Amino acid sequence: MAAETDRLDLEPLEQKGKGTTVDLAGLRMVEALLFASSEPLSLEELTLRLPEGSDVLSLLEDLQQTYAPRGVNLVRVAGKWCFRTAEDLAYLMHRNVEEQRKLSRAALETLAIIAYHQPVTRAEIEEIRGVSTSKGTLDVLLETTWIRMRGRRRTPGRPVTYGTTEQFLVHFGLENVKDLPGLEELKGAGLLDSAVPASFMVPTPNDDAALTEDEDPLEDGSLFDGDTDETAET
Repeated sequence: MAAETDRLDLEPLEQKGKGTTVDLAGLRMVEALLFASSEPLSLEELTLRLPEGSDVLSLLEDLQQTYAPRGVNLVRVAGKWCFRTAEDLAYLMHRNVEEQRKLSRAALETLAIIAYHQPVTRAEIEEIRGVSTSKGTLDVLLETTWIRMRGRRRTPGRPVTYGTTEQFLVHFGLENVKDLPGLEELKGAGLLDSAVPASFMVPTPNDDAALTEDEDPLEDGSLFDGDTDETAET
C-alpha cells in the first residue's frame, strides 16, 4: 500500500487529437526530472521514477516536440535524454567556448584517430598520424574524460588500448559513435581533400565496451604502469 500511495496519479489528461490523450502530469514529471538532473537520463532511469504504467518514450517524444521551437531543445545523446541550447542559438555561447582551454592539433588528431579506430594503441596512433605521439597528449585527453584505457593488446609489450567514453558522446552531442561523419560528410565540411585516393576509407566507428579477441583486461595498477608498456611498444 505504501508503494502505491507514494506514486502520483496520472491526471489530469487532456485531448491531444482524435482518439488520443496527452498525460500532462507525466509530462511535468519528466520535464522536472530532466531539468533537475546534472547528467543525461536514460529511458530506464526515467521509467523507474515515474508512476507505473507511464509511456515514458511517448512522453519524451511529446516533450521533444513541445520544446522544438524554443531556446532549449530536448535531445538524445549517448542513448540518454537531456536539455540542450538550441543549435541556432549556439553563437550566444561563443564567449564561453573561447574561454575554454583549446586542444592542440596533435590532441585533436589523436582524439579523432581513437574515435574512428578504437580500440587502438599508441603505436597504432603514431602509424596513422605518421609522427610520434607524446604521452602528454594522451594524458590531456584522459583528463577530459573523452577517452579511456580499455585493455591491453595481446602483443609483445602488451600495450594499452584506448577508446572513447560516454562523456565524449555527450560533449559532442552524439547518440552513438556511429553518428560521427563519414567520408562524404568530411569532404563536404572541407576537412578532407576532395582529391583523396580512391582507396582511402574512413572506418566505421565502434565503441563496443566488450573487449575484442586480441585484448586483455587491465590489471590492478595498469593506470600507473603505462609508461613501461608504451616504451616497450615503441
